[in-house]
Amino acid sequence: MKVYDAKHIKNIALLGAPKSGKTTLAEDMIFEAGLIHRRGQVENKNTVSDYHEIEHEKGNSVFATLLHTEWQDYKINIIDTPGYEDSAGEIVSAMRVADTCVMTINAQHGVEIGTELIWHYADKFNKPVMFVINQVDHPKSDFENALEELKQHFGKAVVQMQYPVNEGENFNGIIDLLRMQYYKFSPEGGKPEKLPIPEREIERANQLHNELVEKAAENDEKLMEQYFAKGTLTEDEMKQGLKLGMLHHDVFPVFVASAKKNMGSGRIMGFIDNVAPSPTESKPEILTNGSTLNIDAQLPVTVFVFKTHFEPNLGKISYFKVISGELTANTELRNTQTGQIEKLHQLFIVDGKNRQPIEKLTAGDIGATLKLKDTFTNQTLCEVKENIILSPIQFPEPRIRMAVVAASKQDDDKIGEVLQKIQAEDPTLRSYFSNELKQLIIEAQGEQHLAVCKWYMEHVYHLKADFVSPKISYRETIKKSATAVYRHKKQSGGAGQFAEVHLRIEPLLPNMPDPTDLPIRGKEVIDLPWGGQLIFYNCIVGGVIDARFIPSVLKGIMEKMEQGPISNSYVRDVRVMLFDGKMHAVDSNDISFKIAGMRAFKEAFMQAEPQLLEPIMNIEVWTPEECVGDVLGDLQSRRSIIMGIESQGNYQVVKTRTPLAALDKYTTALRSITQGKAKFIQEFADYAVVPFDLQHKLSKEMQLAEVE
Repeated sequence: MKVYDAKHIKNIALLGAPKSGKTTLAEDMIFEAGLIHRRGQVENKNTVSDYHEIEHEKGNSVFATLLHTEWQDYKINIIDTPGYEDSAGEIVSAMRVADTCVMTINAQHGVEIGTELIWHYADKFNKPVMFVINQVDHPKSDFENALEELKQHFGKAVVQMQYPVNEGENFNGIIDLLRMQYYKFSPEGGKPEKLPIPEREIERANQLHNELVEKAAENDEKLMEQYFAKGTLTEDEMKQGLKLGMLHHDVFPVFVASAKKNMGSGRIMGFIDNVAPSPTESKPEILTNGSTLNIDAQLPVTVFVFKTHFEPNLGKISYFKVISGELTANTELRNTQTGQIEKLHQLFIVDGKNRQPIEKLTAGDIGATLKLKDTFTNQTLCEVKENIILSPIQFPEPRIRMAVVAASKQDDDKIGEVLQKIQAEDPTLRSYFSNELKQLIIEAQGEQHLAVCKWYMEHVYHLKADFVSPKISYRETIKKSATAVYRHKKQSGGAGQFAEVHLRIEPLLPNMPDPTDLPIRGKEVIDLPWGGQLIFYNCIVGGVIDARFIPSVLKGIMEKMEQGPISNSYVRDVRVMLFDGKMHAVDSNDISFKIAGMRAFKEAFMQAEPQLLEPIMNIEVWTPEECVGDVLGDLQSRRSIIMGIESQGNYQVVKTRTPLAALDKYTTALRSITQGKAKFIQEFADYAVVPFDLQHKLSKEMQLAEVE
């Protein structure tokens, strides 16, 4: 295969809401370029892009898939991405290496919540964007409404490049406003007939063409001068202006297509070739040290791994973008994060599951290699003498968590290992064992994300497991001061055990002064690993407890704080004064004072009006205005405190403080009450007191569990 230089490479990410036709458009593009000789269909499970078994089962894209095509002396690398928010990791990794984002819009539905979600990432990456209003052949297609919604959501930068002729079931033509050409398609689609614009469309086309000329001229002073001088611009001058506008996020071109009928993809590829920025025209790569690296074949080789995938019977595939230099097969590079040397034995151009060996890839190109030993997603490979680390992909935080339980106890040890392998492939998935909850926890983007993980566990690793609601990380504290005395005495022949401690405990409040009614001989301020503080005062006088036993008392208190008396949860925000006690010259030892400290703390704690605290989350729900009432009603039933409602474009953002315990299965509930039109994000806020009736219930449940 021909090796292309960076000026003749275009890297695009196909983005869009579910069912907007991304995979079908990708199939169209590679068919038009002659890469395949028969177009597959999603419903027939034979597209080049959606080739995984799980994608065939679900009928939609689950993974971002790399394809390529060659069109008019340019190579276009296409990354077809999933549309669901749960696959956000696949979407952002594709955007990271793309130079242009091509967002498909369903002509029936216009701008959907999925479009908004993906736009958030495109805007964050500040990538050039072009829109394709797809499915204009559908009986309910409404191109003008979809275009108007794009303008409402994304502003004046939305620029119309085309419009459909005979929209709907009889769709067969496109008016191109850049070339002022009428493309008429046969019923089979494919290459159109190029005709003059029909008389009935001339006035409309001229008006829109003039608007396009003005928009192109706005992006460059010289072009603006030429526009004022001539009253128009040539096609090449317009392309120059549009490219500058795309690079500065001032122009978002809008195209028309019926990917299902193979109408419009050729013109889209032509625009990508001639106008969309190449890697050398895109912004330089940012390094972790704050400097930048240009896409340049003359520099030493640098490679960024943006995706890792494990294929059954094949092993690990690493997808990468060559940032600088010329990469050849059998090159040895160093992983600058780990220091390990990796040999890239083979290089591939990838089209779905098909891999074509290639001897060289140049700066700006995208490819793959097999079986890198110690390199994963977000890592940089460069020449041994270099020390370059590219800025990593910032993956979204998880929005849902569950506990994982192996169906068979024999698989308890294996399940953690399997989850680690899946996590290496998918950085938006997290798994860990919680010592606090005594559960294996998995965190994900949503329930569909969890379903994909479970499918992999069962079908790839042959491990069955259940996902159950996890326990809640409660905390315990106290409301008032209390004292306790505990004597530990044990005699069973030989050396005995003896210790007596007198403790006072108090709630720890912000900026609280030290106690004045007790002599303070020592003070330890301990920032607890689980949040909050313990302040321990040594108030012993007269040597009633030897100084060497004081740390043992503190150790006993700390151990009890790891299993609070109400619910076995961590204790926080208390201060303890050890003010008296007794010891025995022979029978006193460290273990005795540790036990006495533990028991005295528990007794005092139970007398100090113990309180259970629960984690509170800050929640933002993005919802259409018509769903606000239902969303609010559901949130209030979950003990939420409504903090406010703000408008963001066509969406209302409901902000609340909601207990984590009340958010179980919230993603499902929100999808149900809004028909999938809303999304939410959450982050930990703080701990708050649990209502008394709920605290009483949880305490009784714990007591019953201990009896069992």
